[in-house]
Amino acid sequence: MQSVPGPRPPAGVVVPIRAFTSGMARLAAVLNDHDRIRLATTMATRVVAAAGPLPVVIVSSASEVETWAEASNLVVVPDPGTGLDDAVAAGCAEVRGMDLARVIVAHADLPRARPASLTRFATLEPGIVTIVPCHRDDGTPVISLPAAVPFPFAYGPDSARRHAAIARRAGLAVRIVRDSELGYDVDIPEDLSEELTFP
Repeated sequence: MQSVPGPRPPAGVVVPIRAFTSGMARLAAVLNDHDRIRLATTMATRVVAAAGPLPVVIVSSASEVETWAEASNLVVVPDPGTGLDDAVAAGCAEVRGMDLARVIVAHADLPRARPASLTRFATLEPGIVTIVPCHRDDGTPVISLPAAVPFPFAYGPDSARRHAAIARRAGLAVRIVRDSELGYDVDIPEDLSEELTFP
């Protein structure tokens, strides 16, 4: 008996990961190499779980990330190596090739991400870009946008405001969602609060 394919998912999730072994260098003053790798891997695993049933595209050229992703049957796209903006664009192109309506970009350093918490950004109206600013009201840990719309990403300091401006210039409505879980990323030692535990 031939299986009947299920419904097409409404969105794909792009997770760029430069590396586990050499990432999070700004935490080197408080965490050794082993603990940084464990932290990075645990957070990335939580972000993938936050995608729930949505397909996930990992963008990386680091061998340890590729091995981790393949063990979970995740799609891996090579990182072009020319910066975060281009890495995210490569992942979005992969989602666009899946013929999905939306793409959700979520960064891999979100320790408070809960299972399936990204799915609420999957079924928005076509003309809306949703931005989750980080807890410092600066970066863009999560953004959801129509997959078919060309979007020149602009990560770095103040990226949340820049992404909102880019969306408005493209004629898209912008929704800002402040989320204490999906907006909490780990960039510097001060982000490592006592409540964050890593098995």
